[in-house]
Amino acid sequence: MVGVTDSLASPTKSDSPSAPQATGAPSGPVPGFTAPGANDLGGANRPVRIGVLGGGDEQYRVLAAAATAEGIYLEIADYGDYSPLNPALASGKLDLNYFQHIMYLADFNVSQKQDLVPIGSTIMYPLGLYSPKYKTPTDIPAGATIAIVDDGVSLARGLQLLQSVGLIRLKPGTSALFGQVSDIDEAQSKVKIIAIQVDQVAQIAQSLTTPVVGVVISSGYLPHIGLKLGEAIAKDDATSDAAAPFINVWVARAADKDLPLYAEIVRLAHSDAWNQALLAKSEGTGVLVNDPPARLQAVLADCENQLKNR
Repeated sequence: MVGVTDSLASPTKSDSPSAPQATGAPSGPVPGFTAPGANDLGGANRPVRIGVLGGGDEQYRVLAAAATAEGIYLEIADYGDYSPLNPALASGKLDLNYFQHIMYLADFNVSQKQDLVPIGSTIMYPLGLYSPKYKTPTDIPAGATIAIVDDGVSLARGLQLLQSVGLIRLKPGTSALFGQVSDIDEAQSKVKIIAIQVDQVAQIAQSLTTPVVGVVISSGYLPHIGLKLGEAIAKDDATSDAAAPFINVWVARAADKDLPLYAEIVRLAHSDAWNQALLAKSEGTGVLVNDPPARLQAVLADCENQLKNR
């Protein structure tokens, strides 16, 4: 594994000034949940091992404190790279992971012939159209050029965003998940589109007024172009069906997807304290999502079917 550091979340003393408070979880424990014994999964001698990125982030301290208050022990496995996280879960080295959206999970399942399953949602990060020159999409003149970062998922999603605000029109039958620049009906579109790779972001930043007047980009790349979170002149709708494949999810092996212990951990991850920490990390740009597992699993199945039938 690459860059893995582990930390055991043991019971936290209430008089510790640095300890997050285990408060705010919605409703009561899920049906069927009972505090695990010391040698049970989730007990002191067998903590639930959760693979994440950024394990030092505040939301994981919040979750560990909330879990400890209910007698659940967590081990947060902080990975320095996302690529080993799903293989580690599939092989049993992890019990849960949290780092990905549904589309990424679908691609892993299909390509690796696995059956990992989303058991809870947390947040969705809208894709944004940014322009230092124009205040609204309608201000962008005909014939202008907009760049979309093609990082594997943002291109098709960005095309959908630009169509939704009237800047382009896609040809009938264009896939919402796999659309390409070649799927644009140029005669019916207001602007020109170019796809750029991640390593070209800094280069595009130098020409964000002429000839490129805007860029569709995820928040993680914004520091490279001198723009700030929250300055998007358009975003995709986090509540729409089209955005559902990009909801970030908790993931388990299929055989474990109905464990009350895991459902209780997901419930605790919807506390006010968790939500506040997660939103603070996104500087307020994320949209909280609390969809039932059945809906998340249906979205996953649809994504997998589209991948198989490409």
